[in-house]
Amino acid sequence: MEAAARRRQHPGAAGVQPGTSFLQARHSSIKAEEAAGTAPFHLDLWFYFTLQNWVLDFGRPIAMLVFPLEWFPLNKPSVGDYFHMAYNIITPFLLLKIDSFELLYYYDEYLGHCMWYIPFFLILFMYFSGCFTPTKAESAMPGAALLLVVPSGLYYWYLVTEGQIFILFIFTFFAMLALVLHQKRKRLFLDSNGLFLVYSFALTLLLVALWVAWLWNDPVLRKKYPGVIYVPEPWAFYTLHVSSPH
Repeated sequence: MEAAARRRQHPGAAGVQPGTSFLQARHSSIKAEEAAGTAPFHLDLWFYFTLQNWVLDFGRPIAMLVFPLEWFPLNKPSVGDYFHMAYNIITPFLLLKIDSFELLYYYDEYLGHCMWYIPFFLILFMYFSGCFTPTKAESAMPGAALLLVVPSGLYYWYLVTEGQIFILFIFTFFAMLALVLHQKRKRLFLDSNGLFLVYSFALTLLLVALWVAWLWNDPVLRKKYPGVIYVPEPWAFYTLHVSSPH
């Protein structure tokens, strides 16, 4: 009787727990929605992106109509090209406003390498394809060019080893040599610029071969670079063997 009286005095006491949990869940979802609704809007980021898109992208053909063509000769970039260059320069600085380190690291370490190195070597090869002359006398390098071969080859060695782009480099170098043999049948010879690139790439290949031979039996770097193509990075060598305490 007393238990029944207590149930009559407090109707729904047995079911208060499910109701309370439902109200708490509902209340927490409302608070979550309010928190999501009060998320800060990145006004500066989207304002700069919108301004850049309208001025440098949409405004590019308009600028080409406004500025006279006489101001931009055919052997120089046009106003539209300058707009493109400005767009490519400004966009990375705007992306620095985004707090996404891992995404930016992936872009820089993997995707950025492909997007930068492939067009770079493609442009070098296209430039090299125009470095031929029918005159044998023009196929000679001045002394200044010979002095620049060593720092140029050393830089490409660093580019190949640190950027891990040996396959792309060797493919470009072999394509250049194949083009030289093909043009030689047409009695075309490399001019000083083409010889400079060939000598620089040849020195780079020699330096890479010496670098790999020197570190061929390094157990630490062998474990770090287990692939078929073994080309250690200079900074990895410095970090493991020079700067690290022994």
